[in-house]
Amino acid sequence: MNLLAIETSTDVGSIALWRDGEVLLRACPTGVSHSETLLPLISATMAEAGLGFADLQGIAFGAGPGSFTGLRVACGVAQGLAFAHDLPLIPVGTLDAMALGSGGERVIVALDARMGEVYFGYFESGVALGLVGVYAPAVAPLPEFGGWLACGNGLVAYPALHERLAPFVSAWMPELMPSAQAVARLAAPRLARGEWVDPADAVPLYVRDKVAKTVAERLAEGGKA
Repeated sequence: MNLLAIETSTDVGSIALWRDGEVLLRACPTGVSHSETLLPLISATMAEAGLGFADLQGIAFGAGPGSFTGLRVACGVAQGLAFAHDLPLIPVGTLDAMALGSGGERVIVALDARMGEVYFGYFESGVALGLVGVYAPAVAPLPEFGGWLACGNGLVAYPALHERLAPFVSAWMPELMPSAQAVARLAAPRLARGEWVDPADAVPLYVRDKVAKTVAERLAEGGKA
């Protein structure tokens, strides 16, 4: 089975080709918007692998949460390619993919959501324990017991969150970011089981519906209008 995976939920974008269990991962160029580089990178990577779209059985994308713009790019490109080549789509949660990528059994994922907040979730054996949410670091829910692995750049962006989690965490991976490799690893078995969506029904998972603070909010925090 051949599968294309797209992950652009953060500035660190990537794509991956799953080929019967082997993964070819390529990073998006830095300093340039994903909307400009994604399609050329996909074309070059598929040519490198000797594959055409007729050789694919599906397309997966990191559905969120994450950057609003990045999620729209991934979803839009995946939808366009799926429509054009009559392929099913497999949306994959960003934090789910990070939990898998960590290699941990019990995982806390904290991805910087900016605006003083963090996308946050708990996973055990790859299964989300409750809903993924967006929280201020001071109110993110704490676990009831220890032995967790914590990952994601939210741990660096918000030292207060790191401090609150410290009594419960035995291993840290603050450098871990979303990757198309983990998206592909989650999507492949789902595609094999027929767990896909029609391209017309694919939507990003934003978690929050606010892109930026208002002028009044910025002024109240001592910023500029």
